[in-house]
Amino acid sequence: MTRTSDRIRRFRLTVAGLAAAAVVAAGCTLPAFAPRTDAEVEAAAPGTDPTWRPCPDVPEEVVGRSAPEIRYECARIQVPRDWSGGAGAGETFEIALLRARSTKQRDRIGSLLVNPGGPGGSGVDTAVYLSFGEQFGGLPDSIMERFDIVGFDPRGVARSSPVECIPDADLDAAFGYDPDPESQESFDDFVALNQRIGQGCGDRYGDQLPLYGTEQAARDMDAIRAAVGDEKLTYLGYSYGTLLGATYAQLFPQRVRALVLDGAVDPRQGLIAGSESQARGFERAFDNFTRWCAANAARCPIAPDARAAVISAIDKANASPVRSADGREATAGWVFYAIVSSLYSEPGWQQLAQAIDRLNEGNPDSVFRLADNYTGRDENGRYTNLFDANLAVNCADEDERPDLARIRQLQSQWRGQYPLFGAPLAAGLVSCTQWPGGSDPYPTGRADGAPPILVVGTTGDPATPYEQTPALAEMLGVGQVLTWEGEGHTAYPQTACITEAVDAYLIDLTVPADGKRCPAR
Repeated sequence: MTRTSDRIRRFRLTVAGLAAAAVVAAGCTLPAFAPRTDAEVEAAAPGTDPTWRPCPDVPEEVVGRSAPEIRYECARIQVPRDWSGGAGAGETFEIALLRARSTKQRDRIGSLLVNPGGPGGSGVDTAVYLSFGEQFGGLPDSIMERFDIVGFDPRGVARSSPVECIPDADLDAAFGYDPDPESQESFDDFVALNQRIGQGCGDRYGDQLPLYGTEQAARDMDAIRAAVGDEKLTYLGYSYGTLLGATYAQLFPQRVRALVLDGAVDPRQGLIAGSESQARGFERAFDNFTRWCAANAARCPIAPDARAAVISAIDKANASPVRSADGREATAGWVFYAIVSSLYSEPGWQQLAQAIDRLNEGNPDSVFRLADNYTGRDENGRYTNLFDANLAVNCADEDERPDLARIRQLQSQWRGQYPLFGAPLAAGLVSCTQWPGGSDPYPTGRADGAPPILVVGTTGDPATPYEQTPALAEMLGVGQVLTWEGEGHTAYPQTACITEAVDAYLIDLTVPADGKRCPAR
């Protein structure tokens, strides 16, 4: 049971964390573009008739066991590499699907397609985690009994024609690097690291890189809808998954049954505005953590001034990083990612305080545990392709790439405005600046003709700050805002109030009252 709980807790962090990874590690990419026409798609649309097979090995691999009274089936479908019929015409990507079906299913409505965000998160894994039910932070029985839960790995991710081009050593170097490379020499070395990463991916994938963008993946979602036999799409997207859902709604408004977009991304933000929004959001979340510490000194060993303690830990790590028993150094970068990791949910606050306290005593293990939960680094120093895909998708989406002089200007400016997170978020803009290949931006318009779409936001969200929730709802024109006055990133199914509202929408298409707000507890 402990093994299952630990892995599902890690999943909740992954769902919450990948939007920030898009900025801190790989550059946030939120450009604007017009959708392609239906006529451009019809000629390329493939026939998809998946063959489902039992796959209990997948939950065993992901969690260590299957959920009680759940059957797991897997399938693969082929989709065009380029839905517009341009680059890669005639070639396909393979999309992996997993279907979790309760043995107690009744009055089946259809399939609920799920995506955890990222980009780079595995929807196959997500479907497994969500199938374990409410006691593990998964879906309520009322949803499991009415829907097949279908997870998909988007193109380039995990089991779906994965992008694999960043060596583990380069990821270690990137995450361990000084989060605020202030001197010109340090900044130049950081740029060189990103150039090396970009060149390696460019050498391997070349002009195929723009094909991993969000609009292409949203069109794949319609092929999945057809493959599972649903006339209209029912979808639950977290974090970056809200961008996928919003893109789908603009492209196929008449094929929407119900979309829940939780942890909303505002698609109209450019790269710079999106990065600054996250800097502001993380700074606000960190302030909430420091206030909690001051009020809960018995649970916060770095009280009363948690901010000073954390900044001191970063400074010390820059000057003389603590080594673990295996020789790994807890550099400022790893300390920074431990901080980032802890801010995605309120329970992480106490873990951060304890990790910083133990680091001060010469033990970096808790810092590494928090950081590795965020990055997906295993005990052998190996990574999944999460960040390869993250970078490929974000940079394919991005049509705005500031030059290095502008990045240096923002680094200095944001250091003053957002003391802990501003400069690192500005430095993170380097990633797409050094990325090869062209771009394929997604649409940023209304979803005219779609039914009401539920857009869920959390007031204490660090990664997709709450201000983005009404912005996405307004952009779509049919968005209905549901607010959780809580901490952390993503809300469903965190409390009874949120759960009841979302369940009623998914099952009965009952839209919550306008302006509905749910208390933190």
